[in-house]
Order: sequence, then structure tokens, then C-alpha cells
Amino acid sequence: MEETRRERKKRQTKELLVKTAFQLFKQQGYEQTTVAQISAEADVATKTFFNYFPSKEDVVFADGERYYNATLEAIEERAPNERVPDLLAKTYERVIARYLAEGPVTGDREMVDVYVQLIATVPAIQAKALHVMFDLQRKIADAFVKAFPDELDPVVASAAVGALMGALQATGLTSRELGQSEEETVASVRRAIDLTMRGLNSL
Repeated sequence: MEETRRERKKRQTKELLVKTAFQLFKQQGYEQTTVAQISAEADVATKTFFNYFPSKEDVVFADGERYYNATLEAIEERAPNERVPDLLAKTYERVIARYLAEGPVTGDREMVDVYVQLIATVPAIQAKALHVMFDLQRKIADAFVKAFPDELDPVVASAAVGALMGALQATGLTSRELGQSEEETVASVRRAIDLTMRGLNSL
């Protein structure tokens, strides 16, 4: 479906706020950066910021809903008789592709490094990351249970999704900490998918 003018403007404003926030985090640190400063630098009202993000922490995880939507698309487009493990792998391949194409700091190595630094050092961001990951895992697991009611129950679906998401998150962060390039990071993540899928193929 083609993006409307209003949708495009909303997306552009959200992306501007994210990029502005990351630039300020890099220049002066996360704790020293305020919502008012981010809004002023992006030339929007502080109220506008809160129309997009409930808090400063949420700016760092702006793409969660986008990746959940990628999951729903993969489930809706699944082939007849497609197995759960195969669809899980396809789902995360699609999520990776969407991140590479549309992520707010895509192609900007310095901003990606800021993200890794925030995750590694800021307690408020670490706490928010746990919350975001848990919420995303729960929603994806629920979507798989609805798609495969005869094969999955909530416990098994949560275990499968949690195993895959945990592996991808740990691999991605470790890759960044090692200074790997974008291509090397993607390759590492795909190896993590392959490794995890060996255990999930019993589903």
C-alpha cells in the first residue's frame, strides 16, 4: 500500500527526532541530553516529541513496531504447509532486511556505535531494552500461536521465539563490540539463526 502524504510526513518527523537524539547522545552524552534539547534541535515542539515517543528511552528503540509488522507480514504470506521453524527463520530474515533498509541509523557507523554504547553502559537503556524485547517476544509468540494453533501452545512458542531473539540480540551486540562491519555483523547474525534453527527444527 502506497504511503500517504500525511504518513510520509509523520515517518520523516519520527526519523528526524531519532537521528537528532542520537547525534546529541554522541556529542554530549545520554544523561546530559534532554527531550527539550532534542525537540529544539529538530525544530519541533516538545509536545510533538511526546506524540511520537513516551520518553527519551523510547527514542533508542523506535523500530520495535516496524519489526513486529514484518513478522505479521511473513505469517500472512506463509506458504501452505510451511513449517514453524521455516517460518521463524523467514520472519527474522525479513526483520534483518527491513532493519538494513529502513533502520533509523542504517548506514551510519558512528550512530550504530552510539547505540551499542548506550546498550552497554546506560542502566535506563538496559532496563528499557529488556522491556522492549520481552514485549516484542510476547507479541510475536502470540502471533505464531494464532497462526499454528494445532502445533504451538504459548509456552512452546515463547521458548522458540525467545531462543531466536536472544541469539540474535547477543550476536548483534557482540559483533558491534568487536568492531565488525555491517556486512560482518549481518553474516554473524545469519550464522546465529542457522545455529538456533538446528535446535528448533524439532518443532
